[in-house]
Amino acid sequence: MVAIALQGVGKTYPGNEAHYILRDINFTIADGEFVVLVGPSGCGKSTLLRMIAGLEDISAGEINIDGERVNDTPPAKRGLSMVFQSYALYAHMTVFENIAFGLKLARVPKAEIRTAVQGVAKMLQMEHLLERRPPQLSGGQRQRVAIGRAIVRKPRAFLFDEPLSNLDAALRADMRVEIARLHQQLGATMVYVTHDQVEAMTLADRIVVLGPSGVQQIGAPMHLYDQPANIFVAGFIGSPRMNMLPGRIDAAGQLWVGEVRLAWQAPAGVAITDVTVGIRPEHLAAAIDGALGGKVLLVERLGAESYVHLHVAGLDKPLMVVVQGEPPASGAQWRVGPAAGRIHVFNQAGLRIDARAPEFNAMSEVA
Repeated sequence: MVAIALQGVGKTYPGNEAHYILRDINFTIADGEFVVLVGPSGCGKSTLLRMIAGLEDISAGEINIDGERVNDTPPAKRGLSMVFQSYALYAHMTVFENIAFGLKLARVPKAEIRTAVQGVAKMLQMEHLLERRPPQLSGGQRQRVAIGRAIVRKPRAFLFDEPLSNLDAALRADMRVEIARLHQQLGATMVYVTHDQVEAMTLADRIVVLGPSGVQQIGAPMHLYDQPANIFVAGFIGSPRMNMLPGRIDAAGQLWVGEVRLAWQAPAGVAITDVTVGIRPEHLAAAIDGALGGKVLLVERLGAESYVHLHVAGLDKPLMVVVQGEPPASGAQWRVGPAAGRIHVFNQAGLRIDARAPEFNAMSEVA
Protein backbone atom coordinates (compact mmCIF):
# COMPACT_ATOMS: atom_id res chain seq x y z
CA MET A 1 0.00 0.00 0.00
CA VAL A 2 1.18 3.57 0.59
CA ALA A 3 2.06 6.32 3.06
CA ILE A 4 0.73 9.85 2.53
CA ALA A 5 2.43 12.94 3.99
CA LEU A 6 1.05 16.49 4.11
CA GLN A 7 3.58 19.24 4.80
CA GLY A 8 2.43 22.83 5.35
CA VAL A 9 -0.58 22.32 3.09
CA GLY A 10 -2.86 25.32 2.56
CA LYS A 11 -5.78 26.25 0.34
CA THR A 12 -7.11 29.58 -0.97
CA TYR A 13 -9.35 30.41 -3.92
CA PRO A 14 -8.73 32.93 -6.75
CA GLY A 15 -9.85 36.42 -5.84
CA ASN A 16 -9.55 35.73 -2.12
CA GLU A 17 -5.92 34.69 -1.79
CA ALA A 18 -5.52 36.32 1.62
CA HIS A 19 -8.13 34.02 3.17
CA TYR A 20 -6.95 30.45 3.75
CA ILE A 21 -9.74 27.92 4.24
CA LEU A 22 -6.97 25.47 5.19
CA ARG A 23 -3.62 26.60 6.58
CA ASP A 24 -0.40 24.83 7.57
CA ILE A 25 -1.79 21.26 7.60
CA ASN A 26 0.90 18.80 8.72
CA PHE A 27 0.44 15.09 9.33
CA THR A 28 1.49 11.72 7.92
CA ILE A 29 -0.75 8.73 7.22
CA ALA A 30 1.19 5.50 7.69
CA ASP A 31 1.09 2.58 5.29
CA GLY A 32 -2.09 0.59 6.04
CA GLU A 33 -3.48 3.15 8.49
CA PHE A 34 -7.15 4.18 8.66
CA VAL A 35 -7.26 7.95 9.27
CA VAL A 36 -10.54 9.84 9.64
CA LEU A 37 -10.82 13.58 8.94
CA VAL A 38 -13.64 14.91 11.08
CA GLY A 39 -15.08 18.32 11.81
CA PRO A 40 -18.14 20.54 11.40
CA SER A 41 -19.52 21.66 8.05
CA GLY A 42 -17.27 24.21 6.37
CA CYS A 43 -14.04 23.20 8.13
CA GLY A 44 -12.40 22.07 4.86
CA LYS A 45 -12.25 18.32 5.45
CA SER A 46 -13.69 17.35 2.03
CA THR A 47 -11.51 19.98 0.35
CA LEU A 48 -8.45 18.45 1.99
CA LEU A 49 -9.45 14.97 0.78
CA ARG A 50 -9.92 16.31 -2.75
CA MET A 51 -6.46 17.90 -2.57
CA ILE A 52 -4.98 14.49 -1.71
CA ALA A 53 -6.92 13.01 -4.65
CA GLY A 54 -5.74 15.74 -7.02
CA LEU A 55 -9.23 17.11 -7.64
CA GLU A 56 -8.34 20.44 -5.96
CA ASP A 57 -5.18 22.48 -6.49
CA ILE A 58 -2.79 23.01 -3.58
CA SER A 59 -2.15 26.67 -2.72
CA ALA A 60 0.71 26.09 -0.26
CA GLY A 61 2.90 23.26 0.98
CA GLU A 62 3.14 19.83 -0.58
CA ILE A 63 1.62 16.36 -0.57
CA ASN A 64 3.86 13.30 -0.86
CA ILE A 65 2.70 9.79 -1.69
CA ASP A 66 5.34 7.20 -0.82
CA GLY A 67 7.95 9.96 -0.78
CA GLU A 68 7.00 11.34 -4.19
CA ARG A 69 5.76 14.94 -4.44
CA VAL A 70 2.38 14.86 -6.22
CA ASN A 71 1.27 18.52 -6.16
CA ASP A 72 1.19 18.63 -9.94
CA THR A 73 0.45 14.96 -10.59
CA PRO A 74 -2.96 14.40 -12.30
CA PRO A 75 -5.53 12.41 -10.30
CA ALA A 76 -5.34 9.41 -12.64
CA LYS A 77 -1.59 9.13 -12.06
CA ARG A 78 -1.76 9.11 -8.25
CA GLY A 79 -3.05 5.55 -7.99
CA LEU A 80 -5.84 6.40 -5.55
CA SER A 81 -9.50 5.34 -5.55
CA MET A 82 -12.23 7.61 -4.23
CA VAL A 83 -15.70 6.71 -2.97
CA PHE A 84 -18.12 9.64 -3.13
CA GLN A 85 -21.11 10.59 -1.00
CA SER A 86 -23.35 10.49 -4.10
CA TYR A 87 -22.05 7.01 -5.15
CA ALA A 88 -21.39 8.39 -8.70
CA LEU A 89 -22.78 5.29 -10.44
CA TYR A 90 -23.91 5.13 -14.07
CA ALA A 91 -27.66 4.50 -13.99
CA HIS A 92 -27.78 2.87 -17.45
CA MET A 93 -25.08 0.31 -16.62
CA THR A 94 -25.43 -2.91 -14.66
CA VAL A 95 -23.60 -3.39 -11.38
CA PHE A 96 -21.05 -5.53 -13.22
CA GLU A 97 -20.46 -2.79 -15.79
CA ASN A 98 -20.16 -0.09 -13.13
CA ILE A 99 -17.52 -2.04 -11.21
CA ALA A 100 -15.66 -2.97 -14.39
CA PHE A 101 -15.74 0.53 -15.91
CA GLY A 102 -12.27 1.65 -14.78
CA LEU A 103 -10.67 -1.62 -15.85
CA LYS A 104 -12.33 -1.37 -19.24
CA LEU A 105 -10.94 2.14 -19.74
CA ALA A 106 -7.50 0.78 -18.83
CA ARG A 107 -7.94 -1.84 -21.59
CA VAL A 108 -7.63 -4.78 -19.21
CA PRO A 109 -8.48 -8.07 -21.01
CA LYS A 110 -12.11 -9.15 -20.65
CA ALA A 111 -11.27 -12.42 -18.91
CA GLU A 112 -9.25 -10.58 -16.27
CA ILE A 113 -12.05 -8.05 -15.80
CA ARG A 114 -14.62 -10.78 -15.22
CA THR A 115 -12.39 -12.57 -12.69
CA ALA A 116 -11.64 -9.33 -10.85
CA VAL A 117 -15.27 -8.17 -10.71
CA GLN A 118 -16.53 -11.55 -9.53
CA GLY A 119 -13.86 -11.60 -6.82
CA VAL A 120 -14.87 -8.17 -5.54
CA ALA A 121 -18.57 -9.06 -5.71
CA LYS A 122 -17.91 -12.14 -3.58
CA MET A 123 -15.91 -10.10 -1.06
CA LEU A 124 -18.74 -7.57 -0.71
CA GLN A 125 -21.49 -10.23 -0.79
CA MET A 126 -23.24 -8.83 -3.86
CA GLU A 127 -22.80 -11.57 -6.46
CA HIS A 128 -26.59 -11.73 -6.85
CA LEU A 129 -26.70 -8.03 -7.79
CA LEU A 130 -24.32 -8.02 -10.75
CA GLU A 131 -27.03 -7.88 -13.43
CA ARG A 132 -29.12 -5.21 -11.73
CA ARG A 133 -28.91 -1.48 -12.42
CA PRO A 134 -28.47 1.27 -9.76
CA PRO A 135 -32.15 2.36 -9.71
CA GLN A 136 -33.03 -1.21 -8.64
CA LEU A 137 -30.69 -1.06 -5.61
CA SER A 138 -31.07 0.21 -2.06
CA GLY A 139 -28.79 2.96 -0.74
CA GLY A 140 -26.58 0.45 1.04
CA GLN A 141 -26.28 -1.72 -2.07
CA ARG A 142 -25.33 1.29 -4.19
CA GLN A 143 -22.63 2.20 -1.71
CA ARG A 144 -21.24 -1.33 -1.85
CA VAL A 145 -21.09 -1.04 -5.65
CA ALA A 146 -19.18 2.24 -5.33
CA ILE A 147 -16.76 0.60 -2.89
CA GLY A 148 -16.41 -2.41 -5.20
CA ARG A 149 -15.53 -0.14 -8.11
CA ALA A 150 -12.77 1.36 -5.95
CA ILE A 151 -11.42 -2.01 -4.79
CA VAL A 152 -11.27 -3.64 -8.21
CA ARG A 153 -8.66 -1.13 -9.40
CA LYS A 154 -6.26 -2.27 -6.64
CA PRO A 155 -5.37 1.32 -5.72
CA ARG A 156 -2.45 2.47 -3.61
CA ALA A 157 -4.92 3.98 -1.11
CA PHE A 158 -8.66 4.52 -0.65
CA LEU A 159 -10.32 7.90 -0.13
CA PHE A 160 -13.88 8.09 1.26
CA ASP A 161 -15.87 11.34 1.15
CA GLU A 162 -18.79 11.02 3.62
CA PRO A 163 -19.86 7.70 2.04
CA LEU A 164 -22.59 6.91 4.57
CA SER A 165 -24.28 10.30 4.94
CA ASN A 166 -27.17 9.42 2.59
CA LEU A 167 -28.07 6.21 4.46
CA ASP A 168 -30.52 5.75 7.32
CA ALA A 169 -29.26 4.94 10.82
CA ALA A 170 -29.54 1.14 10.50
CA LEU A 171 -27.76 1.05 7.14
CA ARG A 172 -25.03 3.40 8.42
CA ALA A 173 -24.34 0.99 11.26
CA ASP A 174 -24.20 -1.98 8.87
CA MET A 175 -21.90 -0.18 6.44
CA ARG A 176 -19.57 0.94 9.24
CA VAL A 177 -19.04 -2.71 10.09
CA GLU A 178 -18.56 -3.52 6.39
CA ILE A 179 -15.91 -0.82 5.92
CA ALA A 180 -14.08 -1.84 9.12
CA ARG A 181 -14.06 -5.48 7.97
CA LEU A 182 -12.81 -4.40 4.55
CA HIS A 183 -9.90 -2.49 6.10
CA GLN A 184 -8.91 -5.52 8.15
CA GLN A 185 -9.14 -7.79 5.13
CA LEU A 186 -7.22 -5.55 2.70
CA GLY A 187 -4.79 -3.92 5.13
CA ALA A 188 -5.15 -0.84 2.94
CA THR A 189 -4.34 2.80 3.60
CA MET A 190 -7.66 4.60 3.99
CA VAL A 191 -8.52 8.29 4.41
CA TYR A 192 -12.13 8.86 5.41
CA VAL A 193 -14.07 12.13 5.73
CA THR A 194 -17.14 12.45 7.94
CA HIS A 195 -18.97 14.95 10.13
CA ASP A 196 -20.26 12.04 12.23
CA GLN A 197 -18.01 11.55 15.25
CA VAL A 198 -19.53 8.09 15.88
CA GLU A 199 -18.13 6.95 12.51
CA ALA A 200 -14.81 8.55 13.40
CA MET A 201 -14.61 6.87 16.81
CA THR A 202 -15.56 3.40 15.57
CA LEU A 203 -13.53 3.26 12.34
CA ALA A 204 -10.31 5.20 12.84
CA ASP A 205 -6.84 4.18 13.88
CA ARG A 206 -6.30 7.93 14.26
CA ILE A 207 -8.60 10.93 13.99
CA VAL A 208 -7.66 14.35 12.61
CA VAL A 209 -10.04 16.92 14.11
CA LEU A 210 -10.40 19.98 11.87
CA GLY A 211 -11.89 23.27 13.00
CA PRO A 212 -12.15 26.87 11.80
CA SER A 213 -8.41 27.45 12.30
CA GLY A 214 -7.15 24.15 10.89
CA VAL A 215 -6.04 21.01 12.72
CA GLN A 216 -7.20 21.03 16.34
CA GLN A 217 -5.84 17.66 17.45
CA ILE A 218 -4.60 14.36 16.02
CA GLY A 219 -4.70 11.09 17.92
CA ALA A 220 -6.28 7.72 18.58
CA PRO A 221 -10.05 7.90 19.16
CA MET A 222 -9.94 7.19 22.90
CA HIS A 223 -7.01 9.58 23.41
CA LEU A 224 -9.12 12.40 21.95
CA TYR A 225 -12.06 11.33 24.10
CA ASP A 226 -10.04 11.09 27.33
CA GLN A 227 -7.64 14.00 26.76
CA PRO A 228 -9.10 16.62 24.42
CA ALA A 229 -6.51 19.31 23.71
CA ASN A 230 -8.99 22.18 23.77
CA ILE A 231 -12.63 23.14 24.21
CA PHE A 232 -13.37 22.63 20.49
CA VAL A 233 -12.26 18.98 20.53
CA ALA A 234 -13.91 18.36 23.91
CA GLY A 235 -17.23 19.61 22.57
CA PHE A 236 -16.98 17.81 19.24
CA ILE A 237 -15.80 14.34 20.29
CA GLY A 238 -18.30 12.43 22.40
CA SER A 239 -22.07 12.02 22.26
CA PRO A 240 -23.94 13.54 23.97
CA ARG A 241 -21.74 16.63 24.12
CA MET A 242 -19.59 17.42 27.12
CA ASN A 243 -21.10 19.73 29.76
CA MET A 244 -19.16 23.02 29.93
CA LEU A 245 -19.36 24.84 33.28
CA PRO A 246 -17.87 28.16 34.43
CA GLY A 247 -15.24 27.58 37.10
CA ARG A 248 -12.34 29.23 38.89
CA ILE A 249 -8.97 28.27 40.32
CA ASP A 250 -8.19 29.79 43.73
CA ALA A 251 -4.88 30.79 45.32
CA ALA A 252 -4.35 27.24 46.61
CA GLY A 253 -4.80 25.76 43.12
CA GLN A 254 -8.19 24.28 43.98
CA LEU A 255 -11.00 24.15 41.42
CA TRP A 256 -14.48 25.50 42.09
CA VAL A 257 -17.82 25.56 40.28
CA GLY A 258 -19.92 28.06 42.18
CA GLU A 259 -19.64 27.04 45.85
CA VAL A 260 -18.68 23.46 45.04
CA ARG A 261 -15.06 22.33 45.18
CA LEU A 262 -14.01 19.66 42.67
CA ALA A 263 -11.38 16.95 43.07
CA TRP A 264 -8.82 18.60 40.82
CA GLN A 265 -5.57 20.36 41.69
CA ALA A 266 -3.90 22.93 39.45
CA PRO A 267 -0.25 22.36 38.52
CA ALA A 268 2.41 24.61 40.01
CA GLY A 269 2.55 28.07 38.51
CA VAL A 270 -1.11 28.39 37.52
CA ALA A 271 -2.44 31.72 38.82
CA ILE A 272 -5.87 32.51 40.22
CA THR A 273 -8.05 32.51 37.13
CA ASP A 274 -11.44 31.80 35.62
CA VAL A 275 -11.61 28.53 33.69
CA THR A 276 -14.06 26.30 31.85
CA VAL A 277 -14.79 22.95 33.48
CA GLY A 278 -15.81 20.05 31.23
CA ILE A 279 -17.61 16.94 32.47
CA ARG A 280 -19.08 14.35 30.13
CA PRO A 281 -22.74 13.39 30.78
CA GLU A 282 -21.77 9.73 31.12
CA HIS A 283 -19.24 10.63 33.84
CA LEU A 284 -21.84 12.15 36.19
CA ALA A 285 -23.79 10.06 38.68
CA ALA A 286 -26.12 10.53 41.62
CA ALA A 287 -24.27 11.76 44.72
CA ILE A 288 -25.45 11.51 48.33
CA ASP A 289 -23.22 14.13 49.93
CA GLY A 290 -22.61 17.55 48.39
CA ALA A 291 -22.19 17.79 44.62
CA LEU A 292 -24.18 19.79 42.08
CA GLY A 293 -27.86 19.87 42.87
CA GLY A 294 -30.97 21.17 41.22
CA LYS A 295 -34.34 20.38 39.69
CA VAL A 296 -34.84 17.76 36.97
CA LEU A 297 -36.26 19.65 33.99
CA LEU A 298 -36.60 16.83 31.46
CA VAL A 299 -35.99 13.10 31.15
CA GLU A 300 -35.37 11.58 27.71
CA ARG A 301 -35.87 7.81 27.92
CA LEU A 302 -33.90 5.96 25.25
CA GLY A 303 -34.39 2.40 26.48
CA ALA A 304 -31.36 1.07 28.33
CA GLU A 305 -30.32 4.60 29.28
CA SER A 306 -31.89 8.02 29.77
CA TYR A 307 -30.73 11.60 29.31
CA VAL A 308 -31.56 13.71 32.35
CA HIS A 309 -31.52 17.52 32.05
CA LEU A 310 -30.80 19.10 35.44
CA HIS A 311 -31.23 22.81 36.24
CA VAL A 312 -28.41 23.93 38.55
CA ALA A 313 -28.50 27.45 39.99
CA GLY A 314 -25.77 29.65 38.54
CA LEU A 315 -25.38 27.68 35.30
CA ASP A 316 -26.55 29.14 31.97
CA LYS A 317 -27.51 25.74 30.55
CA PRO A 318 -29.03 22.61 32.09
CA LEU A 319 -26.56 19.92 33.10
CA MET A 320 -26.99 16.73 31.07
CA VAL A 321 -26.53 13.38 32.82
CA VAL A 322 -26.61 9.90 31.24
CA VAL A 323 -28.39 7.49 33.57
CA GLN A 324 -28.35 3.70 33.24
CA GLY A 325 -31.53 2.09 34.53
CA GLU A 326 -34.32 4.05 36.23
CA PRO A 327 -33.85 7.85 36.06
CA PRO A 328 -35.20 10.42 38.54
CA ALA A 329 -38.65 11.85 37.82
CA SER A 330 -39.16 15.20 36.11
CA GLY A 331 -39.52 17.92 38.74
CA ALA A 332 -37.52 16.00 41.36
CA GLN A 333 -34.59 17.51 43.27
CA TRP A 334 -31.40 15.63 42.43
CA ARG A 335 -27.68 15.87 43.13
CA VAL A 336 -24.87 14.57 40.95
CA GLY A 337 -21.08 14.42 41.04
CA PRO A 338 -18.32 13.47 38.57
CA ALA A 339 -16.42 10.20 38.46
CA ALA A 340 -12.87 10.35 39.80
CA GLY A 341 -10.35 11.58 37.25
CA ARG A 342 -13.04 12.59 34.77
CA ILE A 343 -12.87 16.38 35.12
CA HIS A 344 -11.47 18.43 32.21
CA VAL A 345 -10.25 22.00 32.73
CA PHE A 346 -9.57 24.59 30.02
CA ASN A 347 -7.95 28.01 30.38
CA GLN A 348 -9.31 31.27 29.01
CA ALA A 349 -7.70 30.55 25.63
CA GLY A 350 -9.65 27.27 25.50
CA LEU A 351 -6.57 25.06 25.99
CA ARG A 352 -6.44 22.04 28.28
CA ILE A 353 -4.84 22.31 31.72
CA ASP A 354 -3.62 18.93 33.00
CA ALA A 355 -3.56 18.17 36.71
CA ARG A 356 -3.57 15.35 39.21
CA ALA A 357 -6.59 14.59 41.41
CA PRO A 358 -6.00 15.48 45.08
CA GLU A 359 -6.85 13.20 47.98
CA PHE A 360 -10.39 14.22 48.80
CA ASN A 361 -13.91 13.34 47.68
CA ALA A 362 -14.97 14.01 44.09
CA MET A 363 -16.88 17.10 45.25
CA SER A 364 -17.37 18.86 48.55
CA GLU A 365 -19.89 21.60 49.10
CA VAL A 366 -19.06 24.59 51.24
CA ALA A 367 -21.64 25.32 53.90
